[in-house]
Parts: sequence; structure tokens; C-alpha cells
Amino acid sequence: MKKLPFLIVLIILVILTVLSLLVSNSGIVNGPQYIMLLSALKFLAIAFYFMELRHATTFWKVLLIGCLTIFIGLTLII
Repeated sequence: MKKLPFLIVLIILVILTVLSLLVSNSGIVNGPQYIMLLSALKFLAIAFYFMELRHATTFWKVLLIGCLTIFIGLTLII
């Protein structure tokens, strides 16, 4: 197993976490929406790389992305 892709994903997760911190402290009007989108990206990175979902069938990939889309959409609407 090559460790480079996991290291790259880890660096991306740290960058997304720092971006979430910056957005939350900046006072942007739509800050919570941006933080939700950043957390969705982090969730997908963890699911596909660290939970090995990238090797799963298309059904599971579509199901995960669909549930995440519905959850984020309903959260942003409310």
C-alpha cells in the first residue's frame, strides 16, 4: 500500500480544517454554510480514502453522496 495518497489527503484535511477555523473567526455572513460545505468535503475525503469506499461498488458511492447531499441540503434550508 502506498502511503503518499494518504499523506496528501491528510494534508488536505488539515487545510480544510484551518479554512473552517478562519471562516468561523472571520464573521462572514454565510459562514455556517461555508463551514457545512467544508465539513462535507472532509467527510467525503475520510470516507473515500480512510474507509476504503473508493473500492466499493457504485451503489455505495451514490448512496453515500446522495445521503450527504440530502443532509446538507436540509440543514442549509432549515
